[in-house]
Amino acid sequence: MGGANPFGLPMPVEALVAPRAKDLGGGFLVRRLLPASARQAVGPFVFFDHFGPVTVRPADNFDVRPHPHIGLATVTYLFEGAMVHRDSLGAVQRIEPGAINWMTAGRGIVHSERRPEDLATREYALHGLQLWAALPRAFEEAEPAFAHTAADDLPQWQADGLTLRLLVGDWFDRRSPVATHVPTLYLDALAEEDAALALPTDAGQRALYVVEGDVAVDGQAIAPYTMAVLAHDAAGVRAQRGARFVVIGGAPLDGPRFIHWNYVSSSRERIERAKDDWRAQRTPKIPGETEWIPLPP
Repeated sequence: MGGANPFGLPMPVEALVAPRAKDLGGGFLVRRLLPASARQAVGPFVFFDHFGPVTVRPADNFDVRPHPHIGLATVTYLFEGAMVHRDSLGAVQRIEPGAINWMTAGRGIVHSERRPEDLATREYALHGLQLWAALPRAFEEAEPAFAHTAADDLPQWQADGLTLRLLVGDWFDRRSPVATHVPTLYLDALAEEDAALALPTDAGQRALYVVEGDVAVDGQAIAPYTMAVLAHDAAGVRAQRGARFVVIGGAPLDGPRFIHWNYVSSSRERIERAKDDWRAQRTPKIPGETEWIPLPP
């Protein structure tokens, strides 16, 4: 249920989540929205990072060296720039704007995200989002997998001053080809001034994140870089001066999750085993990679 205003009327937003700055290494700062004290998850999503827009220069070292995951799927989406994904399954994939990179960690996977070689001596803009979706308990120990969906394979359409891209899930009689274990929603919206979007009310838990610009949900203003966890009856969003925002959500988690470093699990003991495996380097290796990020203290 939403909160109430001084007149006793329902409010469209259950919680507002402000970003926390997080250094991923080499001075590469991101805005972290989930997990937060106000909310651990929205639908299956337990992690939400917004990075950039930043100008990457040849001297910068923003590469994310090999690191492990269990119990989750990483979901990477770029607005600008490019990066190269490598993982312990042997997958090598260049990620470019508009595509969805979905990596299922399951019982364990190791991956890296690096600057493409053709951009090593150039300046370029990098801007995007990375989310984690916690896997249902029945699939936490599934075989790891990797799936890349090109931008042209995702539904995109225009309506009433909006350019909409359905990254994951079903909406407006359209379906994303990205496969998930539970009902999941992820939509990218680019809005012209005063454009409005009716929000789905049957998408489970929902949140809206303002990438840029100013928007209002049922008249309640949401500032840039803010996540609004939406009440069940929140009906619409309006871009007051043009904006970009994403809507995420889906079926709620089937129980609480423990989150430590890059691990997500319904079992604290499982995370401890994963930590021991990484310390001892008993995890799979990425072909051609020799570096790795030590377990934080």
